[in-house]
Amino acid sequence: MQVPILKQGPYLIASIQGALTDADLMQLRENLVQAVRRHRSRGVVIDVTVLDVMDSFAARTLRSIATMTRLLGARTVIVGIQPEIAFSMVQLGLTLEDTLTSLDLEDGLAMLKAAERGRDADGPHS
Repeated sequence: MQVPILKQGPYLIASIQGALTDADLMQLRENLVQAVRRHRSRGVVIDVTVLDVMDSFAARTLRSIATMTRLLGARTVIVGIQPEIAFSMVQLGLTLEDTLTSLDLEDGLAMLKAAERGRDADGPHS
């Protein structure tokens, strides 16, 4: 399943529409990294609201997307993790480590804007 990637100003929004295979997740990672580079995006929001399962491969892939985009100068926020998914992730020891998370798309975009304002005030950070 192809995940649509929308451009909203300096940000990209990837809204997952249904369950993804491992191949779909790898394609999403490649597409997002290419889109960040092509559009010189400063932030990425990945909306996982519809996911009712997150296995270790999905968590690692989301974490690697955040790391790769950070190396390209963009922040990534994962939004919409359902409470039961969060519970399962904690029980299984799956973490998103230093990846930003938020409740929903609106909060995720606000988080990116706030991080960008902080970066502009303090100078460039990695």
